[in-house]
Amino acid sequence: MSARQVVLERIRQALAADPPTPTDQGVARTYRTKGRHEPGATALLDLLEERTLDYRAAFLRATPELLATQIAAALADGLARAQDGGGHVIPRILVPPGLDRQWVSEADGEIVADDATLTPATLDTMHAVVTACALAIAETGTIVLDGSSDQGRRMATLIPDLHICVVHGRQVVGTVPEALARLDASRPMTFISGPSATSDIELDRVEGVHGPRQLIVVLLTGVP
Repeated sequence: MSARQVVLERIRQALAADPPTPTDQGVARTYRTKGRHEPGATALLDLLEERTLDYRAAFLRATPELLATQIAAALADGLARAQDGGGHVIPRILVPPGLDRQWVSEADGEIVADDATLTPATLDTMHAVVTACALAIAETGTIVLDGSSDQGRRMATLIPDLHICVVHGRQVVGTVPEALARLDASRPMTFISGPSATSDIELDRVEGVHGPRQLIVVLLTGVP
């Protein structure tokens, strides 16, 4: 049977009234499903920092007592780089409805709660967004958002130019299979590895094409 015939036969089976049920028989499952370290291990936190920096994102660490201070510092630094010496403006900081409001202060700027009615045009006037996350993957330096109330809708984290994301140490797993086992596949997930970036045919890197130009990860440790 030719390759064409094989493809057409599979299409016919898929379109049949009672198509055959696919099985996993004969499929090798030899990939690693777990890393060497338990979630939240020091080695994983260090690896997440290394991989995050490789992606040209910023990485900060904080204890609960210093979290608000570190977020304020991240906002000040990120917004200063975004303005690039321009005039002083009061930054507009977007926060999801379920975010712990003690993480941000009116001293940092104008706090705008996203109630899911803000339009893309309005979101484009926001200077930064602060969120939590669902989990982080150390080996790939990836942050995962799942649309929970402390993370907000996808649109709110893709339009502002600066995204500050708080990751609890216990949320850091080693491998992608570990992450997928913990995530709810029915939720609208966004996988983030560094700031939005792409390269043209000459490999010139351009940031901010389809998401934030800046990503700052704040690792929260010392929480049971």
